[in-house]
Amino acid sequence: MGKATREAYGQALAKIGKENTNIIVLDADLSKSTKTDVFKQEFPERFFNVGIAEQNLISVGAGLAAAGKVPFVSSFAMFATGRAFEQIRNAVCYPKLNVKICATHAGITVGEDGATHQSLEDIACMRVLPNMTVVVPADEKETESVIRWAATYEGPVYVRLGRASVDDTTPDNYQFVPGKSQQLIDGTMATIIACGALVGPAMEASRQLANKNISVRVINMASIKPIDKEAIIRAARETGAIVTAEEHNRIGGFSAAVAEVVVTEAPVPMQFVGVQDTFGESGTPKELMAKYGLTAEHIVAAVEAVIAKK
Repeated sequence: MGKATREAYGQALAKIGKENTNIIVLDADLSKSTKTDVFKQEFPERFFNVGIAEQNLISVGAGLAAAGKVPFVSSFAMFATGRAFEQIRNAVCYPKLNVKICATHAGITVGEDGATHQSLEDIACMRVLPNMTVVVPADEKETESVIRWAATYEGPVYVRLGRASVDDTTPDNYQFVPGKSQQLIDGTMATIIACGALVGPAMEASRQLANKNISVRVINMASIKPIDKEAIIRAARETGAIVTAEEHNRIGGFSAAVAEVVVTEAPVPMQFVGVQDTFGESGTPKELMAKYGLTAEHIVAAVEAVIAKK
């Protein structure tokens, strides 16, 4: 088990801050949790805590971007995308300003904080906005590569990060490219397309299925908008069945983004592993992932079900 992506974010931000003095970091009184405090310790003159005022957080970021800075703004995903949606829409995306919204504590693995803090809607909210790029890195290496890319890209970016530790899945020498995915395991009978915290379980599911002589491809699709249409179409045509896996409501999020491509370009049977249109509850990340159907075993069952539909 590797680091949480929020930890990788904090460390990457501090590294990049040494290279790019235009980077400004803003937080909404959660810097120890979002790990932006690592940047704060290195560059206190370029760090601003706006307090528990997420709408202001986004608006200040927009102002700094308009002045030529590269603002990275952070809070919990529930508050960054929920409380400040209007500001993201009108102050960042509409004028296409260079603001990087890096939200932590996304998904069910927030754990004991419970339903009010478990953002299961943020991918849907962010991918619907024009001009917004949406990225969900899977582990430490991918997070660092994503943050390095975001610092050089001109335009709004939403990066979804988690609280809990995740499996290391990204190969060495990986470089994030928007609109491109990475195939981690090859297979012929079905394809699992996963993002974020579900990439590790997807790989484990593929290994379990291999023991049953079921050959399954695994794709990590961190770039949700733009999405890798070519990889999705190729997987559909070559394996004939697709399972998506995400730590998010299955409605409107990553699964929907993949399904939009499949249904218009290469229709094949699909199954969706995600939270089934419900709120979460308090519990350990492991307990919650099991209860809400987000484990390797649930992915195995989905693959077996989708193959039966071929």
